[in-house]
Amino acid sequence: MATPPDTLDKVGAGLDALDVPVEAHKASLWQRFLKTGVPPIIAFALLLGVWQGLWASAILPEFQLPAPVNVWNELVRSISTGEAFGILWTSLHRAVLGFLAAVLIATPLGLLIAKVRVVRAAIGSLLTGLQSLPSVAWVPAAILWFGVTPSTIYFVVLMGSVPSIANGLVAGIDQIPPLLPRVGRALGAGRLASARHILLPAALPGYLAGLKQGWAFSWRSLMAAEIIATSPQLGVGLGQYLHNGSSLNDINMVIAAIFLILLVGIGIELLLFRPLERAVLRARGLTGAL
Repeated sequence: MATPPDTLDKVGAGLDALDVPVEAHKASLWQRFLKTGVPPIIAFALLLGVWQGLWASAILPEFQLPAPVNVWNELVRSISTGEAFGILWTSLHRAVLGFLAAVLIATPLGLLIAKVRVVRAAIGSLLTGLQSLPSVAWVPAAILWFGVTPSTIYFVVLMGSVPSIANGLVAGIDQIPPLLPRVGRALGAGRLASARHILLPAALPGYLAGLKQGWAFSWRSLMAAEIIATSPQLGVGLGQYLHNGSSLNDINMVIAAIFLILLVGIGIELLLFRPLERAVLRARGLTGAL
């Protein structure tokens, strides 16, 4: 008995509907604030309350655990005098320039390691080892090689971020279905076209994860370099500001510096990587992960 045409059309329409990403219910601005904004505010308030309680109990002396209001006053002082903006600019522009240079170096390096077996066998494990090496270990060597100059700072940032970005791209390419590169070759795509139009888009989730980790490593590397390599030629960044607070035994300055370092890390995550990650997931129909 033949299947009626209208039944086949309904089955086809149902199968096509399975391929269409399901749009999540669009919450109102207030609902999104309750879901994403209120929990961190509550967590911060609890942390502040615990801090205030520990200070009031006088378990530790004032020079080890200051009152929250004293740290706040230090932040207000540095902002009102403009010192904080100069410090943030010094560190941020170094981090951004170093990170962009790392992306330009690590992307072709990751493609080369992922697609050329001899290269992977030669330096694949070395790159993984470099990723696990604490970036602070490069600072003494960089000072001997380049002196206390900006070159030392940028070298440490590159050594901290390049392995993470390259390994993230390699991991993303390794998870690409083998059918996709074959289709590209069948359609006449060369190596460069295949890398640009097939490998990089398909490996984007892993590549993005490598970029996030690469930024985190570059930021940590920068702080380590600024703490150790201090010179008037380098100016005062967040690491130098933290070092100055430690040298002066000023716990308010130390905690204010830690707060600013943390603030930059959270800001870059929320303003740059979180929207990119959501865009990638949404483009792949993975709205349930948002």
